[in-house]
Amino acid sequence: MSKNLRKYLAVLPLFSMLVACAQLGPLEVQDTEMNKLAQHARTHSDHEKLASYYDDVANEMRKKVVEKRKALQHYEDKSHYYGRGGQDFHSHTTANLRYYEQAAQEAQKQAYFHRKIAAELLQRENAKPVAAPGQFSDRANKAELDSDPNKL
Repeated sequence: MSKNLRKYLAVLPLFSMLVACAQLGPLEVQDTEMNKLAQHARTHSDHEKLASYYDDVANEMRKKVVEKRKALQHYEDKSHYYGRGGQDFHSHTTANLRYYEQAAQEAQKQAYFHRKIAAELLQRENAKPVAAPGQFSDRANKAELDSDPNKL
């Protein structure tokens, strides 16, 4: 065997392992951004963004639940195709199904929580009294009375 071929065969598995481990999907990056937003959420719109994000996550998890249920049904219907490995596929798919169902429920709870906070913040913003341009505060009225002796 030539030297170049040996080097190639030695480097190829290491390189492929490095590429497989180094990939960071867009979902993880988005999760990091949403965690920062969740920690610093102060306004109604921040909580609405978080609620819509968690709704999207819950919908994505529900889609995966449907996929896993189809796969589980396939493994049960065609178990003779898979032999002993079919039991492993079945148990792995069942575990994934449970995980995705729990993740969907958790995301839905988070969406509900942030939607509730957003509604409370919006209610507080709407409940604040807004001073009309012709109105004076009590302090301004008192100062006006103190400065004009004729009004006493």
